[in-house]
Amino acid sequence: MSEENTTTGAVQAGKEGLPGWARKVIAGLVLAVVLVITYFILAAFLPRWWAQQAGALSSGSFTRGIAWGLMYGVLCTVVPLLLFFLAWRVRGRKHSRVVQVVAVILGIVAALPNLLTLTVVFGGNTAAHAGERILDVDAPGFRGASLVGAIIGVLAFAVFVARSVSYRRRGAELARMREEERVRREAVAADAEAASGQDEQR
Repeated sequence: MSEENTTTGAVQAGKEGLPGWARKVIAGLVLAVVLVITYFILAAFLPRWWAQQAGALSSGSFTRGIAWGLMYGVLCTVVPLLLFFLAWRVRGRKHSRVVQVVAVILGIVAALPNLLTLTVVFGGNTAAHAGERILDVDAPGFRGASLVGAIIGVLAFAVFVARSVSYRRRGAELARMREEERVRREAVAADAEAASGQDEQR
């Protein structure tokens, strides 16, 4: 019996494999290694690639560089902020988790052009320095215009949020006033009905 139990336990242990916590640790380490490798690959490629795209759009023109920089700066700031705001506003509602995840993912994707410009400006590797030289020659004014556009985008988003909050407060105040008026009318109608009933009894 003891030999059978030992054999059965060995078979079960072989089927189960590593404990759950060990599998999670290994999966986390593998994911971390993949992310680090991906980061270094992208860091060596994306800044130069993005600078080339901006340069192709601007074609060495100062006017085009400013125009494209402003457009990317404004849109790639306002749109992500609006999507993140949407993800925050729908919290607690039915099926809000799916909406939040989709909105956050879309917001990150929409912010990528500005993030790529930041990797060129603040990156310290060879690709970032190469991207800076490309922007200086092929897209003059793009970086400064992107910064100005991002500031404009933040200000526009702040105005939108302020107006949205004010509108919601005004709507809540109107709803409260309407509810108070309805209660008052019902009370007046009830008093009038009670008074007419007393008159009939007399």
